[in-house]
Amino acid sequence: MNLRAIPIVALDVADATAAQALVRQLGDTCEFYKVGLELFTAEGPSIVEWLREQGKRVFVDLKLHDIPNTVFAAARSVARHGASLLTIHASGGTDMIRAAVDGAAAGKSGDDPCGILGVTILTSLDGEGVGRAWGRPPVQVESEVLRLAAMVRDGGGAGIVCSGHEAAAVHAAHGEALGLLIPGIRLPGGDTHDQRRVMTPVAAADAGARWLILGRAVTASADPAATMAAVREMLALEA
Repeated sequence: MNLRAIPIVALDVADATAAQALVRQLGDTCEFYKVGLELFTAEGPSIVEWLREQGKRVFVDLKLHDIPNTVFAAARSVARHGASLLTIHASGGTDMIRAAVDGAAAGKSGDDPCGILGVTILTSLDGEGVGRAWGRPPVQVESEVLRLAAMVRDGGGAGIVCSGHEAAAVHAAHGEALGLLIPGIRLPGGDTHDQRRVMTPVAAADAGARWLILGRAVTASADPAATMAAVREMLALEA
């Protein structure tokens, strides 16, 4: 099935046992998984390697932010374990972004390169929250996302992480030069939980998303496999 955007299920669980159970439950309905800070710090690279052994692609969401040399080494290490995507904070600057890209290339495993995605503004924040964090008046979120997206492109990144509400503006500015990964995806009528800027799968795809992150909308449903199959149907391209 060809899809308008690639759904990625977030393995936001405490350990490998829970992650493996969810992967088996979803079966063929999911081909791509996110390993975030909780699971990666509990299990380390072994969970990435296990997912690769199951034939899955892996997005390692560590949001790296450090001096360029350290980020280079970390990105190289993650890429060596077979990750397809890795996040860094775009606010780390162009030199850090470029170091992550170079590190991922140096650690490339097989034919699947590890793309570097720059996180722009977290979907748990709005303009007022960003302003408080940065010691500024409330910011215009779309303008900040566009500014950071340009830095990621200049640094050679594969794409950015942004809310679906900024996706159309970024896509208009950069086209296919930057892939857009959209978190905070919720099914129609679903709970927004702790996210402030959310969007449905179809709306995000319409806005230009290349990848979509699905967490509790799938994993907390009564039948995660059926829910994921429904998401894929929503995103299916007409033959």
